Parts: sequence; C-alpha cells; structure tokens
Amino acid sequence: MSSDGRSRRRELVDEAYNLQVKAGLMGAAKYGAFSLGSAILAQHTWPAFRRQTLPFKGFLISIFTIYGLVSSADTALLSHENRQRLTENELRREARIDLARRGLVATESQIMKWRDEHQR
Repeated sequence: MSSDGRSRRRELVDEAYNLQVKAGLMGAAKYGAFSLGSAILAQHTWPAFRRQTLPFKGFLISIFTIYGLVSSADTALLSHENRQRLTENELRREARIDLARRGLVATESQIMKWRDEHQR
C-alpha cells in the first residue's frame, strides 16, 4: 500500500472515530438526561424508589447513560460504514463498466489504477 493509500485510510479512520465520538456523546447526553429526569420523578412519586440507596440510584442512571453512549455510537458507525460501502460499490461498478468498455478485465489492480486516474 502506498503512502497515499495509508494517509487516505488514516483520514477515513479518523473521520469514523470523530463521528462515533460525537454520536456517542450526544446519545449519552440524551439518555443521561432522560434517566436523571426519570430518577427525579421516581424519587418524588414512588416510595419504593425513595427507599433505595444513593449508589443504586447512581448505578441506574449510569447504566442508562452508558447504554445511550454505546448504542448511539454503534448506530452512527454502522450507518457510516454502510454509506461508505455503498459509495465504494458504486465506484467499483463504474470502474468495471468503464474498463469493460475499454476491453480490459476488471481486476483489483485495474480498478485501483482506474480509481487513481479518476480521482485526480
């Protein structure tokens, strides 16, 4: 793999990481606010919840917050990977069609050369 390929891959990894971090923080904030609001509501309306210890209540809030962080980050990464896969498949399809028009067999090396020609 060339240094251009490595730098391109590094940029894609950094982009996916930043996307995942942002989505995870947003999910943690949403689920954390919901769980904190639910705990406050339960504290004022439900005597059984009121008898629970503070560490247990903190544990419940943290569980919901962590769930929001993980599920939102995972969903964002999966949708990002799906978009990348669709884009890559479309690019490869175009390359195969163009190479077939030229009378060439669409091997991996031919597709990479075609990609380099058309990205510049």
